[in-house]
Amino acid sequence: MSDTRTPTRTDARTETPTGARTGPSHQVSALFSRGRLTAIPRKPARREQLLVHLAETLFEPGRSYTEPEVNEALRTVHDDCSALRRYLVVGGMLTRTRDGAAYHRVA
Repeated sequence: MSDTRTPTRTDARTETPTGARTGPSHQVSALFSRGRLTAIPRKPARREQLLVHLAETLFEPGRSYTEPEVNEALRTVHDDCSALRRYLVVGGMLTRTRDGAAYHRVA
């Protein structure tokens, strides 16, 4: 009797067997080790998934944050809080007043 099973291939982008469902939450969780972000993704799509996750988990909608409060929240996951803050603003997940005094999560 011959073996008709097909070998399992791995998709290099998600490091899971092809055909397996990997939603954004799985892909984002792969970026963390012991609650800390291991690196800020270079690929825009992957970085956007991370930023959405950070905005939803670290910032409340409707609340105003000062820059030091934003930095403190972001430092809980990664030391380069200024890069993450900039990505969040440029990506449209956080808005900032012209003078930089207040930040708000975009709903």
